[in-house]
Amino acid sequence: MTDLLVSYRITGQVTEVSDSDENIRIEDVVSGNRRTVTVTALRQMRLYEASIRLPHPFARRDRILANGYQSWTETRECYRPEHLNNLNRVPAGIENRFHFKAYGSQAFWPFDSSYHLGFDYSYVKGSKPLFIGSFNHKNAYLLIQFLEDEDQIVLHSDVSHRLLKEGETFTVFDYMLAEDGQAYFDAYTPRTTKKLFGYTSWYNHYQNISEQLILDALENADSRFDLFQIDDGFETFVGDWLDIDPVKFPNGLRPIVDRIHEKGMMAGIWLSPFVAENDSKLMQEHPDWIAHDKNDDFVYAGCNWSGDAALDMNNPEAMDYVRRVLRHYVDLGFDFFKLDFLYATNLRRIHGKTHAETAEFAYGLMREELGDRLILGCGATLSNCFERFDYCRIGPDVSLRFDDVPYMRIFHPERISTKVTLQNTIFRHGLDGHMFQNDPDVFLLRDDNIRLSQGQREALTKINALFGSLLMTSDDIGKYDGQKRAVLEEALQLFYEGKVLDWYRKDRTIFITYELKGETHQLRYEFNRGILREE
Repeated sequence: MTDLLVSYRITGQVTEVSDSDENIRIEDVVSGNRRTVTVTALRQMRLYEASIRLPHPFARRDRILANGYQSWTETRECYRPEHLNNLNRVPAGIENRFHFKAYGSQAFWPFDSSYHLGFDYSYVKGSKPLFIGSFNHKNAYLLIQFLEDEDQIVLHSDVSHRLLKEGETFTVFDYMLAEDGQAYFDAYTPRTTKKLFGYTSWYNHYQNISEQLILDALENADSRFDLFQIDDGFETFVGDWLDIDPVKFPNGLRPIVDRIHEKGMMAGIWLSPFVAENDSKLMQEHPDWIAHDKNDDFVYAGCNWSGDAALDMNNPEAMDYVRRVLRHYVDLGFDFFKLDFLYATNLRRIHGKTHAETAEFAYGLMREELGDRLILGCGATLSNCFERFDYCRIGPDVSLRFDDVPYMRIFHPERISTKVTLQNTIFRHGLDGHMFQNDPDVFLLRDDNIRLSQGQREALTKINALFGSLLMTSDDIGKYDGQKRAVLEEALQLFYEGKVLDWYRKDRTIFITYELKGETHQLRYEFNRGILREE
């Protein structure tokens, strides 16, 4: 098939082929709507590129799912003239200081606004519907490039620099084409189907937590909560996970875990096991555990805290430390682990492996150490969470205003944004109950310490309840007035009994059809304003 191109490098020479030659054997198998391409190295080599071109006629009003790289990356259906943000115009000085590209795919893929891009699965809705879904996420991510002006779709396998030893076989493509994605999602089975209602400390107190604050929140917690999660702020510094802040938590965490269990709830903890901040003891005492670039500088994962760098996936001592940290919190009695900033595992790949294989190792390490504990992946490459994690965040953090500050809206595809996370919650709903249970992030109905309008808060609460399988808040629900309690009760009914039947975008509105107690209802969500209305 001449639509396939594979490039490989031997002793510095790059060769491009569409079929087997004296150095590489290519097997291209089509079975029904599924296509698998494997390569076998007849000599040691490094893969360079692999792509497949598919003709597809695009119409002016087609909608394309721009499916983002990781949990936080903006994801939504786009009309032809629309494009997601990219970081290409960010001045070098700003990028060098804040490391925005580290959060997303632009760390390794030079995305721009001349096309739409989907990771591992995407679709076209319109005159000729098409769904594309990859089954190859354990080996190489599938980048789906929509070239509407050329009536072409180009599938790229993220195989760059993959080392193949002589005789080694590697799958570069394994994907399906269909009119819709139902068969793709149905091919997966989640680890759990349990929905959870709970509390997290982050979206009110952020790092300003203490033993007394947590215990007070626990005593005032809604009796219906399944989960009470302690978020960031208990550790001395990010990376020093075995050092609990002695001022904030003089008695450590175990008494709190015991009290959570006495209240009949699961105890949850937030960890970011693959990053360490500049001020941490880990970075000062073990700089060799931190990933370094070709200039021997730290590989930063962004600009959080005092600056956060990625652990080196090639360093056995660093990985042993991650294992010790996870086992420590298991021993403390935690039942639920929110594991964050997981995209950092891909910033310094395992030598000779792909980004996908590197993440597979890291995510597998976490599952191995945590056993049957519940895992919520966050800031994660979603496909590596498939059937491995119980829950997964599918959008960025909720913000206390509807969108981020203006200058971040212009360019940052992984920014904190209630507007973006609500869109992601809707457009990634197909994953829920198949690959894992979706976490749409928190709902917030309180009046203090928030800049969302009442309508936006209610839309956030109802959409999270209807489209998600984790329903979390950082509010003190006991302080709700009658109107807020009524909104919460309606949301809980949607959460446990509602079922989304369909949704579609038309211009700036998303139309939602759902079923509740045998009756069909319709909602319209104006996503630029954050307003939800009954039809």
